Amino acid sequence: MSPEYAMEGLFSVKSDVFSFGVLLLEIITGRKNISYIRDNAVNLIGHVWSLWQEGWAMEIVGSWMTESDSDKEVLRCIHIALLCVEELAKDRPNMSDVAFMLCKETTLPPPKQPAFIFKGAVNRPDVSSSASIGAVFITNVTLSAIQAR
Repeated sequence: MSPEYAMEGLFSVKSDVFSFGVLLLEIITGRKNISYIRDNAVNLIGHVWSLWQEGWAMEIVGSWMTESDSDKEVLRCIHIALLCVEELAKDRPNMSDVAFMLCKETTLPPPKQPAFIFKGAVNRPDVSSSASIGAVFITNVTLSAIQAR
């Protein structure tokens, strides 16, 4: 789900681009977005972004991929996926641009920080996590429940 839809209820053609980027990362890794809790990253997007910045993006590649698969092509797909999950909808490519990038060898712009990065949040005292579902809850809000007798 794109950040603009999740936070503001706004849906656009760029929302589909975001979803495609997540799907592409799930295909490459062989894992679902929500099932990915590792190295202090709450989700797949955060984990891939951390590895991309460190130059270790190929570490996410699922074991199902064969050695005959081109590392260059896989890195390009990861790069395109990161362009699709950028935080601001205006920064994401259109789906037609994504299809062109996947089919043609063109120069890609560097990806900007993606949406839904919760890196480091689990270690903060005001944040607790639920590892079973991969969610983070900020606990600086008070909620009162009224119950009848």
